[in-house]
Amino acid sequence: MGRLLLRLLFVVALPAVLVAVWWAASDGSTDPFWPPLRTILDTFPDVWTVDRLRTDVVPSLLRLLGGYTLAALAGVALGTVIGSCRTVRAVCEPVLEFLRAVPPPVLVPVIMLFAGIGDTMKIVVIASGCVWPILLNTVEGVRAVDSVMLETARSYGVTGLARLRHLVLRSASPQIFAGLRQALSIGIILMVISEMFAANNGIGFTVVQFQRSFAVPDMWTGILVLGLLGFLLSVVFQLVERRVLGWYRGLRATTRRS
Repeated sequence: MGRLLLRLLFVVALPAVLVAVWWAASDGSTDPFWPPLRTILDTFPDVWTVDRLRTDVVPSLLRLLGGYTLAALAGVALGTVIGSCRTVRAVCEPVLEFLRAVPPPVLVPVIMLFAGIGDTMKIVVIASGCVWPILLNTVEGVRAVDSVMLETARSYGVTGLARLRHLVLRSASPQIFAGLRQALSIGIILMVISEMFAANNGIGFTVVQFQRSFAVPDMWTGILVLGLLGFLLSVVFQLVERRVLGWYRGLRATTRRS
């Protein structure tokens, strides 16, 4: 119990210090672009009502989920194929390096030409940025599968989907989850950017509308919402990762003790 409380203290300590510093630094501020934190917090419940959460936050989350899921499926599937075959990897690597170097926000106008300005465009933009860390980490994870384990599986007749599921993907799953974690933060950024270009709802759209109407405290509340959303999604991701990679954590703990 004491250990849990100590861990909770470490988690809460730094955010509490940052909030205190922000409160003290902004208290009494007369700068219209840097309102006191007290004013922002007082404005928060008036701005982010249940109706606004339903009309702005929920659509943003659905777009993020759609783009992130699409990127995860494509990244793991393509990464498994590329990582498993040396010839495919040699052919695809130059193209992948070229496409990876193109910043996803630059593609927003191009994607708008083909996908319009609806939710499809925003999902594609999110997927186009999230896919790369997932793809590249999957490739490296698949390449790192122990050759002895592969030969052992082959000698025991474990082939096809069984080999892919129980050996290749399982061995590569720590690397895949590292890519998924990186992609989550990228997805949140691209969600906001895509909504700033062309949208009639969403968190990014709302923040821009506040900025254009010079409702600065309201704009800051939108930034706080994005920070809280990122934190909550990170917590959910950690819970899923801990459950899926429980075997890996147990293996590492056993290795350390030995």
